[in-house]
Amino acid sequence: MRTRAANNGRRIGLTIASVMLVLALFSAATTADSEYVPVEPGPDKHAAYIEGLGWTGSGRLVLQIDEIGWYEGEAAAALFREREPDAGIEAPPNGYYITNDSAQLRELPVAADAEVRMQLYDRTGDPLEADIVWNERISVERLAELLQEGGELDIREFPYHLTVRGGEIIEIVQQYVP
Repeated sequence: MRTRAANNGRRIGLTIASVMLVLALFSAATTADSEYVPVEPGPDKHAAYIEGLGWTGSGRLVLQIDEIGWYEGEAAAALFREREPDAGIEAPPNGYYITNDSAQLRELPVAADAEVRMQLYDRTGDPLEADIVWNERISVERLAELLQEGGELDIREFPYHLTVRGGEIIEIVQQYVP
């Protein structure tokens, strides 16, 4: 009798330990998207503001973009000191610096299966309820709706990181700015 009870106790202990381990691993996996992670620069990446949108004759979304320079960390601080020598501070207040040296707009089609990741937008119709959800995936169609809505929390006010391949946008990542 004692042996069976001892074995049951060990089994329960192992089961609880296994469940705790799985929960810990799951928690660690989901934490990766619960905080800010800078977008890695690359030859196909373009930082830009989305100035407008339209559709091709076949119904494909086209974005009108204004390319910008997006800098973070020491790169932002160095460029800030160079361009803002009389600012009285050594680095940009929020750790990022944006340049926009050209007013030229560019139009690029969006792939129908493009990945769109947002950080902050009006999900409920009440901008006071808006909350940051890091890298929340939405459809290209939902992005088009949000761009057309405008409103108090206008997503066109945010910069975006666009991945362009073969002349079309295949990834759109909203850049959160405090």
